Amino acid sequence: MATEVFLEEGFASASMSTIAARLGGSKGTLYNYFKSKDDLFAAYVERRCVWQQDEVFAVKPGETPDEAVHRIARSFLAFVVDETTVRNFRVVVGEAERSPEIGAIFYNAGPVRGTARLAAFLAELEADGALDLEGDALGAAQHLLGLVQAPTFKGRLCNAIADLSEADLDREASRGVRAFLRAYRRR
Repeated sequence: MATEVFLEEGFASASMSTIAARLGGSKGTLYNYFKSKDDLFAAYVERRCVWQQDEVFAVKPGETPDEAVHRIARSFLAFVVDETTVRNFRVVVGEAERSPEIGAIFYNAGPVRGTARLAAFLAELEADGALDLEGDALGAAQHLLGLVQAPTFKGRLCNAIADLSEADLDREASRGVRAFLRAYRRR
């Protein structure tokens, strides 16, 4: 419910009273769990980032390295350009100047942690001989995510391009993965 209020009204306009009313409880009860709206928003941001990473970066047994990298890339792209994610990102960025700690919570819980998870997986692929990352798994993870999201994320963020179709997601993920594998596949 807090999610809907933040997305509909933005952080600055959202009130603890409105959130409590949507939850069907009292503002006092809400304050028992969160001492401020900032704390509630920070918990929401962190929870959403961690939950989504489990969906995006989970390793599936039995996949080839190429299949795993492609599935992760496509899953990441689908998440990044999803309407709810884009709206959340706009709210966080809108608050980051007023409350840098909100931006830091998002950045650390989302991009930093997600990229680190991907880097750990890519390091395993390097150890198994599938990739040659020259010991820089984090840099390789950043490259992969950048290649996948660069063609569409800013357009979605600015509301300049429409939602991507399943075919668009497949095409863009495949394009990014092809470039990544050309650069990092062990020869």
